[in-house]
Amino acid sequence: MSTPFPFTAVVGQDDLRLALLLNAVSPAVGGVLVRGEKGTAKSTAVRALSALLPEVDVVSGCRFSCDPDSPDPGCPDGPHEPGAFASRPARMVELPVGASEDRLVGALDIERALSEGVKAFEPGLLADAHRGILYVDEVNLLHDHLVDLLLDAAAMGASYVEREGVSVRHAARFLLVGTMNPEEGELRPQLLDRFGLTVEVAASRDPDQRVEVVRRRLAYDDDPAGFAARWADEEAAVRARIVAARELLPSVRLGDGALRQIAATCAAFEVDGMRADIVMARTATALAAWAGRTEVLAEDVRQAALLALPHRRRRNPFDAPGLDEDKLDETLEEFSGQDGPGEDGDDDPDPGPDGGPGGQPEPDDAPQGDGDAAARPEAGEGGEPQPSGGAGEQSPARAAEPFRTKVLSVPGLGEGAAGRRSRARAEHGRTIGARRPRGALTKLHLAATVQAAAPHQRARGRSGPGLVVRRDDLRQATREGREGNLVLFVVDASGSMAARQRMGAVKGAVLSLLLDAYQRRDKVGLVTFRGSAAEVALPPTSSVDAAAVRLESLPTGGRTPLAAGLLRAHEVLRVERLRDPARRALVVVVTDGRATGGPEPVALAGRAARLFAADGTASVVVDCESGPVRLGLAGQLAGELGGTAVTLDELRADSIAGLVKDVQGSRQGSRRAA
Repeated sequence: MSTPFPFTAVVGQDDLRLALLLNAVSPAVGGVLVRGEKGTAKSTAVRALSALLPEVDVVSGCRFSCDPDSPDPGCPDGPHEPGAFASRPARMVELPVGASEDRLVGALDIERALSEGVKAFEPGLLADAHRGILYVDEVNLLHDHLVDLLLDAAAMGASYVEREGVSVRHAARFLLVGTMNPEEGELRPQLLDRFGLTVEVAASRDPDQRVEVVRRRLAYDDDPAGFAARWADEEAAVRARIVAARELLPSVRLGDGALRQIAATCAAFEVDGMRADIVMARTATALAAWAGRTEVLAEDVRQAALLALPHRRRRNPFDAPGLDEDKLDETLEEFSGQDGPGEDGDDDPDPGPDGGPGGQPEPDDAPQGDGDAAARPEAGEGGEPQPSGGAGEQSPARAAEPFRTKVLSVPGLGEGAAGRRSRARAEHGRTIGARRPRGALTKLHLAATVQAAAPHQRARGRSGPGLVVRRDDLRQATREGREGNLVLFVVDASGSMAARQRMGAVKGAVLSLLLDAYQRRDKVGLVTFRGSAAEVALPPTSSVDAAAVRLESLPTGGRTPLAAGLLRAHEVLRVERLRDPARRALVVVVTDGRATGGPEPVALAGRAARLFAADGTASVVVDCESGPVRLGLAGQLAGELGGTAVTLDELRADSIAGLVKDVQGSRQGSRRAA
C-alpha cells in the first residue's frame, strides 16, 4: 500500500482543509464539494484525510461494516451474534466516473435467485463506504443514473438493490466528498444541494508559496515514507484534535441568538429549502467544537455561511457561485444579540440611521451616478455601433434576456451517453425488447428468460417447484431512454450581423439554447466566423457556462466567410466522432445567410454545407436576416445542409419545437425528389 501525502503538509488551501476537518469532526455536516482548476491538490487533500480519521469498530466478518453496538437488523450478513468485533481504519472508497451500476450498489445473482430462491449478493462500493468516506473525483462527469443512486443512498442512509422483485437492502451512511473542475461542466442542482459544504480552490499566485509546494512534492516523490515520517507529529496532533472535538461536540450549545443569525442569513440570500439552515447550524457547531469551545459565536456562523451557502445560491448555470461578504456582515450585525422580538413586542426592524428599515437608505438617498449611466442609451444603439479594437471590428454586444426553449432532438435512435435530449438505447427507460446479455446481466427480462428456459425443463429433469435455469436462458432487457448530444453552434460574427439590437437578440437566442443544453446534459461547442477566417471559440465541452462566457465577449465585424465557418465546424465534428463515436451531433448555424470574401463565396458555402447533408448530420439554421427586404439566403443554406430554417421571431415564439424532425422529413423529401 502506497504512503499517502500527509494532510498537514498540504501548502495553503485553508478553506479546503477546514471543510474536510469539520466533516471529520461532525459527519452530519454532509460532505464537501471541492471546485477548482486542475493541479490544486484537491485529490491529494481528500486522500490524505482518511489517515486522520479515528478507527471504527465493526462486527467481525460483516461485509457491510455493521456497528457492534447497534448492528443493522436488516444486514444481509446478519443476524449478528453480540460480542464479536474488530477495529480497523476508516475507509476511503473511490467511485470511478465510468463505474457501472453493479459496481456501485452491488450485484445480485439472478440465476441462483430464480432457480434456488437464495439472495446471493456481492456488495458494491456503497457497502464498502459505509461509516467511511465515499470520494468521487470529477463528480460533475458522473453518469446520471449513478447520480440518482447516490442521491437515494445519501437521503435514506441505505442502498437498495432490486432485480425483478428480488431485493437486498443494507445500510450506507458515508461522508460524500467530490472534486470537480467547473470548466468541464456543472453538477445537477439536486446533487449540488446534497453536499453540505463547498470550497473554491485555486493555485497560489505567491512565488514563495509555489516554491514551497514544489519543494514538498519533490521531497515526497523521492522518499514517500521518509517524508511522511517527518510530518508524523503534526499528523498525530491533528488526529488527537479531531478526537477531542468529537467528544466535545455533544456539549456545544447553539443559542437562540446564533440560530436567528443562521435563519436570517439564509433568508437574506434567498436559498431554496431548509437544508442550508440545518447545514449551517451543524457546521457552526462543529466549528465551535474544533476551536475547543462549547458556545457557538457569530464568527462561527459567518464561517459556516461562507462554506455552506455559495453553491446554494445559483439560479442558473451561468451564475458564478459566491457570497457577498458585505451583505453577510450586515445581516449578522443586524441580528447580533437578538434572541427574539424586542421588549416592546414589535417584530419590525428598527429604522436605521438613514431612516430606512434595517439601516438601508430610503429610495431618495440611493446613489444616482451609476443608475443614470445605466439608464442612458448605449452609444450607437439607435444606429451604427461604435468601432472598437481596430478597423471593421465593433465592441461586443450584450446578450438579450434568455428564454425557455422546447426540445431540439436528433432523429432516429442513438446509443450515446445518458442525457435528456434524443431517443436512445439506454440502461434506464422504457423496455422495448430482450437480447442475450453481453457480459454481466444487469436488467433481467423475466418473461423472455422464462420463455427461453421453458422448452428445456423436461430434458433438464425438473422435479421440484423451481425453474431449472441455465446461463444461456437469461435475457437482458433492452430499454429506450434519452441521450445527450453534441450541440455545435456555428455563429456568424461578421459586419452584417453587427447591428447591436440584432446581435444582442442573436446572443440571447444562443444563450437560451445553451441553458437548454445544460439541462439536457449535452456537450456544446462554439465556432465563429468573421473577417477572413473561422475559429473554434470553444472546443466541445460539458461546460456550458464556459460557452456563455465566450459568447458574451464575442467581437463582431468584417466580411462573412460562411464557407470557412462550415468547414471548420465539419472538421470539429470529424475529430469529435473519433473521440466519442456514439455521441450524435446537432449543428445550429446562426447567420443571415450572406457569404462574402474570396472567389465564388456563395458556391463554396453551398459545397461546404452539402458535406453535412452527406454525413446525415442534423442541422438547424437560425435566420438572422432583418429589414423589409429579405433575400432568403438562410433558407437556401438550410436546404443545402439538409436541415430547416427558423427566424429569430419563430425561435422565441415556438421554441423551435420539432425542427430536427422537420430536418429528417426535409432530407427524406429531397431524396425522393432527387
